Amino acid sequence: MGNLPTRIVSAAVILPLAGAAIWIGGLFFMLLVASACALMLREGARLTRGAPAAFIVGAALIVGACAAVYGLRVGDGGAEIVLWLAVLITATDVGAYAAGRTVGGPKLAPSISPKKTWAGLIGGMAAAAAATALLGLAGTTPLAAIAAAPALAVCAQGGDLLESWAKRRAGVKDSGRLIPGHGGLLDRLDGYLTAAPALWLYQALGAPTPRLDLPAPPF
Repeated sequence: MGNLPTRIVSAAVILPLAGAAIWIGGLFFMLLVASACALMLREGARLTRGAPAAFIVGAALIVGACAAVYGLRVGDGGAEIVLWLAVLITATDVGAYAAGRTVGGPKLAPSISPKKTWAGLIGGMAAAAAATALLGLAGTTPLAAIAAAPALAVCAQGGDLLESWAKRRAGVKDSGRLIPGHGGLLDRLDGYLTAAPALWLYQALGAPTPRLDLPAPPF
């Protein structure tokens, strides 16, 4: 809790910037995704130092996730889909943390991340579904999207576990120090490594996604 004010200030700066980039799209969004990709590759290289095979796998996940996010944004209803992804992953993280802290119980993967529990995973899945349903207040949310949310939450938790494994192997607490109070960019975006490609596939198959009543971007 000691770094909570720093975390809040960092979030207050980052979230509006990311939200504006998603909304506006175009070159602004492309530069944001490209910058994030480069920074995460740098952090990934640090975490996998001495293990070329692990770096190659990690780099493929990072580049694939960034390509998936960009591909989602430039498609039909792109801003709405990427916002759904962001809301879903945030809800998964919050729900997993809350359920894990309050319920506890059996560990999910103790050798990789000792604090993660099965209750946390279920809490994250439930929170992702609830957050997806609530998006209907700002537009329409098909039942299929609500049903898909828990599976996407599991994908997001998979990315979290992969990064936890890399940090445990490297003997570090955070992937970097880029974001005050939060650690590295990978620490905040690890869920996207696996959830973004999964959502890209879901959307490519023509499955319904939330439709939000967003105003048109200024340019």
